[in-house]
Amino acid sequence: MQLARTRAIVDEVVANAAGPVTVYVADAHGELVAAATMDGAAPDTRLNAQRKAYTAARSDATTTRELAEKARADPAERASFDPFFTFFLGGVAVFEDDRRIGAVGVSGMPGDVDEQLALDAIRRTA
Repeated sequence: MQLARTRAIVDEVVANAAGPVTVYVADAHGELVAAATMDGAAPDTRLNAQRKAYTAARSDATTTRELAEKARADPAERASFDPFFTFFLGGVAVFEDDRRIGAVGVSGMPGDVDEQLALDAIRRTA
């Protein structure tokens, strides 16, 4: 994913968050490209956002929500996951021409809100 787009995603999340969040944008390997922590965001939002982006980048699911639903149905699959994966809502993969190019993780608001912030930022920067 291009640096300009990752920075635009960060800016979109920050501009549209109703409260303090951390946003983490990762490449297709789950490694940091761009991130921001808003003033007042809890310290644990940094690690949570990182894990959400990492999970969405490296798993076969498009969101952490989808992965949680998939794992809920299969205990053996759940036990075999990367220990850095998370099932908290707010991790969303980014695709270009049906190819996963990275992911966004947002943490600080309720999970549904984190997820929607990520989805909206990805859509607005496409």
